[in-house]
Amino acid sequence: MTDDIAKLVSAEWLAGELDKPDLVVVDASWYLPSANRGGHAEYLAGHIPGAVFFDQDRIVDPASDLPHTLPSPELFAAEAGKLGIAADKRIVVYDGAGISAAPRVWWMLGVFGAKDVAVLDGGFPAWIAGERPVETGESNRLGTHFEAQPHPEAVADAAAVQRALEAGSAQVVDARPASRFKGLVAEPRPGLRSGHMPKALSVPMTDLVQDGRFKPDDALRTVFTEAGVDLARPVITTCGSGVTAAVLAFGLTRLGVPEVRLYDGSWSEWGGRADLPVETDAA
Repeated sequence: MTDDIAKLVSAEWLAGELDKPDLVVVDASWYLPSANRGGHAEYLAGHIPGAVFFDQDRIVDPASDLPHTLPSPELFAAEAGKLGIAADKRIVVYDGAGISAAPRVWWMLGVFGAKDVAVLDGGFPAWIAGERPVETGESNRLGTHFEAQPHPEAVADAAAVQRALEAGSAQVVDARPASRFKGLVAEPRPGLRSGHMPKALSVPMTDLVQDGRFKPDDALRTVFTEAGVDLARPVITTCGSGVTAAVLAFGLTRLGVPEVRLYDGSWSEWGGRADLPVETDAA
């Protein structure tokens, strides 16, 4: 993997490409309830011209009781097609926080076979900082066909995480804030235990971001290595519900880590299952 797979583009670059017919811009804004922000409401109030809204709470597996489980390839293809997203288009994903939720949709699109997906560095704040035009309301982009070509090797389940932790075959890296990783505070979702997986490493996703933008690759490398991550070995990323784990996956992919998987159930599954081990750093 190279940083060609985990591409960052600037608002300046996007402004110059916005009218190209092979480009699709996707607003992937999503927030925890504690943020008191609504991704779709903010999209309706103002978004990059021509952008479509990808609802991360809705485009999920309807049979799962977890918040952000990947849908089937067929469901994803149908929903992406309705939005006018095709796998062979150039796709740029952004969010309203700068860098937070967009990498999750970058990851999902890649899992289902999109070939050219980039993340807008700085997101919507970077776009409006340049006093660039915005649109309001829903997009009128025409639907299309998304040909799904799944890559299940990019996804880890709980059993794979258990095997990795027990055998040391992959490093498990957690994107949640350190206070949640250590079990010093309650989880924002009710019913979940506090703490972390035994032998997991903590790299809060906020450590990869500065002023709403990804840190330079050298700085990303330092963040991971100082947290004990061996960038020459496979990694499974995890978080609360599979969203910010993709921020780590994006950064690791940029750094050329040979195998990066994302634990889709993340702490919403692990912390809710009594049969899975949990450790805390609480006194």
